[in-house]
Amino acid sequence: MFANIGHTFSLIGQSWRVLMQDRKLILFPIMGGIALLAVIAVFAGVAATTGSLDRLDTAAGGGTTEATPADMVLSGLLLVASYFTVMFFNAALIATAMERLRGRPADIGYGLSKASSHIPAILGWAIIAATVGLILNAIRDRTDNFLGQIALAIAGGVWAYMTFFVVPVLIVEGLGPVAAIKRSGALLKGTWGNQVTANFSFSFIYIGAALVAFLPAALLFSVSPLLGVIVGVPLVALAMGTVQALEGIFKAALYDYATGSTPVGFQQADMRSAYRAL
Repeated sequence: MFANIGHTFSLIGQSWRVLMQDRKLILFPIMGGIALLAVIAVFAGVAATTGSLDRLDTAAGGGTTEATPADMVLSGLLLVASYFTVMFFNAALIATAMERLRGRPADIGYGLSKASSHIPAILGWAIIAATVGLILNAIRDRTDNFLGQIALAIAGGVWAYMTFFVVPVLIVEGLGPVAAIKRSGALLKGTWGNQVTANFSFSFIYIGAALVAFLPAALLFSVSPLLGVIVGVPLVALAMGTVQALEGIFKAALYDYATGSTPVGFQQADMRSAYRAL
């Protein structure tokens, strides 16, 4: 187990070296974050104008006002649009990283163009992922016993790991979302332990990056709140963008290895050992 964790961190280090050779990959998560904020702002404006925001807020707080079907549709559209936005830029990141790992140059335009050519598949995957996430959250809200929560955590974990390679499959193999889920699950067989370790490792990296970015901003905020915000927002965005880019490179490398390719900049021994099931 600990050997697998060591190999996973070694692969993350190799992902970092690849990122340092192609820093523009950080722009994809940052663009995705900006686009996501724009999507939320548009939907919030529509919801405020139509009164949906007030009705949804009252209904969520247990008030007497009930949300209308139109309010629920608007909420569903926001959820799908948010998922799609994140997945679109993630697909662009992985497409560009894949070219880099195969020794071919690729710019921002290449990634965006590649993702744009698979918009129907990405949208289909966004709808499926949003629906499954909504169902799991709804069941979780209605489950108040310990065993039920454990079962839901296991179900959510299985879904996350079985769909680990969906985006690379959509982009590289051109499959539809349902076929991509099946393909992802097939590629994952024999590598289950590594996926648990990989996701576990990145969760700590996200936390660490957030702390590194937040601490100087917090110190400046204590002196000048405005200065703290001015410095903190770009710092946090850069930190999160860096980790998301690392994760995209990591996933692209694992996919390349799983499909028989040799990702440039990665040690085959680490790839082989990291894929060993626990």
